[in-house]
Amino acid sequence: MEFVEPIRDRNKIAAMKKLLAGSPRDYLLFTIGINTAYRVSDLLSMRYSDVMDSNGKLFPHFKLRETKTKKNSKVSMTKGVQKALTDYIKDNYKGNPDDYLFQSRKRDKDGNSQPINRKSAWRIIQEAAEQLGEKNIGSHSLRKTFAYHAYQNGTDIVLLQDMLNHSSPSVTLRYIGITQDEKDRVVQALDL
Repeated sequence: MEFVEPIRDRNKIAAMKKLLAGSPRDYLLFTIGINTAYRVSDLLSMRYSDVMDSNGKLFPHFKLRETKTKKNSKVSMTKGVQKALTDYIKDNYKGNPDDYLFQSRKRDKDGNSQPINRKSAWRIIQEAAEQLGEKNIGSHSLRKTFAYHAYQNGTDIVLLQDMLNHSSPSVTLRYIGITQDEKDRVVQALDL
């Protein structure tokens, strides 16, 4: 498996959103992915019932049981995510709260919706990034992008470590792509 990077440039994030806007499903996947610390497997398992109540009102938080760690996770929905979800639900919700948010065209033997698979999610993100000239970007970049920008905005590395379920701050720093050059810049900027 290829190592992927976070999307560091906010202008590239905006450009990715613009590219993906032609597919509401893909746009929503990207938007939720870069605004949460969820793994792509957790994103793909989301159902309408995970984001809204029976009256169609959005929850203030995502509440999921993470597939890898089996831990319960509660993540606040940003205004941008709420808007993307509202728009998506308005145009795509067919009345079954058990339908997957990120549906493929495939149905199971009983006619129930199926989510897109990890490979499809990777392809969606990778192809959009490639159109922008970005290398080493894939579906896992969504989670890394969230953590990278949270860290750059001053979020404590220990909090990010907890959100990502990492064993140490050093693992989290390496995961989000804080390079030696960036470490050097911090030291040089201080010059006490």
